[in-house]
Amino acid sequence: VNLTHGAFYMAGGFVGLSVLKFSGSWLLALFLGGCFIAALALVEEKFILRRARGNDLIETLISLSVAIIIGDLVLVIWGGYPKTIEIPQALTGAVTIPVIGLIYPVFRIFILALAMVIIGGLWLFLKRTSLGITIRAGVDNFEMVSALGINVRRLFTIVFALSGFLAGMAGVIGGTSMMLVVGEDWRILTLTLIVIIIGGMGSLGGTIVGALITGLVYSFATAYIPEFSLFILFLPVAIILSIRPQGLFGKEV
Repeated sequence: VNLTHGAFYMAGGFVGLSVLKFSGSWLLALFLGGCFIAALALVEEKFILRRARGNDLIETLISLSVAIIIGDLVLVIWGGYPKTIEIPQALTGAVTIPVIGLIYPVFRIFILALAMVIIGGLWLFLKRTSLGITIRAGVDNFEMVSALGINVRRLFTIVFALSGFLAGMAGVIGGTSMMLVVGEDWRILTLTLIVIIIGGMGSLGGTIVGALITGLVYSFATAYIPEFSLFILFLPVAIILSIRPQGLFGKEV
């Protein structure tokens, strides 16, 4: 389990903020924020985590340490005051959704559309391409795939860099829709772990379902009974762990 992705999210947002200030382009900030974190993730996997592969405890502790270091560096470089990335002009305003008559921000619709594109792209990549099938096989049986002459370690490095790219992009989007705050990495990491616990590890469909459940429960709890929001957020986690410890779509070990 990699515990650095919350820090990747936060750092990507702050990098995107700096790029936006220098270039004035939100799309460039989105892209370079993702690229910077992808490079950082590549370095972490290749030179740090790879040496601990196979030892889950050491790997978890190392990734946690890297997350703390990244968080402190963000605090030193950008300071501790909350910051916001300005919404690009083309995505400002709101539209009325037909039939239900709901007024919804354009930027939120953009986020939803982008998320659907990314999910669809990942599903096609993992299920319909030879590279994606090889990656899945390497996760299930590392030694067997390596024995076929395939460099599984390099594939894992590519996947790790891709996950860093997506985390960096998410940080820029999150900093635009909400705000950038030092310490936000731990909140994001907590929500991420809840999604994985509910959906189950190793399942893209489980991740989608877990994210929907977590997002809906947290949003309704925060809106209507904020004093019990954390309790209600962890309630489905407790129920699912007691009934199905591997998650809704996770495989039994």
